[in-house]
Amino acid sequence: MKPQIGISEKNIDHVVDLLSKHLSNEMTLYVKTRKAHWNVTGESFMELHKLFEGHYKQLEEAIDEVAERIGKLGHKTIGTMQEFSKLSSLKEHPGKHASSKDMLVELLKDHETVITHLRKDVEDCSSKYKDAGTTDFLTGLMEQHETIAWILRRYLK
Repeated sequence: MKPQIGISEKNIDHVVDLLSKHLSNEMTLYVKTRKAHWNVTGESFMELHKLFEGHYKQLEEAIDEVAERIGKLGHKTIGTMQEFSKLSSLKEHPGKHASSKDMLVELLKDHETVITHLRKDVEDCSSKYKDAGTTDFLTGLMEQHETIAWILRRYLK
């Protein structure tokens, strides 16, 4: 049964497409943060190990919330690595094991990329697609990424 929530079916389809891209970015960032957690070394090992653990746990919650938002809009959620890789705007680096500093730099860059996409889609959901619920949801998600980016940036000063 399709939801009758005051948003046209066409607009819901557009919103689900953009949410699927965000889900793909969240999954890619989750995997990259897990990789950093598993492979960090050096003087600040334990501090960064715990930092990355906290971040991937936040991302895990965000992933579930994005997937549930898609379901609330009456659609099925993508769920394969192939689908995520196809839609993600973030790039992985197989076989590369970065230094602690380079991990921080790369994760910061990825969070900033996610923030930039979220900021655009917040505007589109509000003005183009007339979906206040997704606008609010994406704003909250953007704020979470802004906080993580701020923390990562502090390590790089």
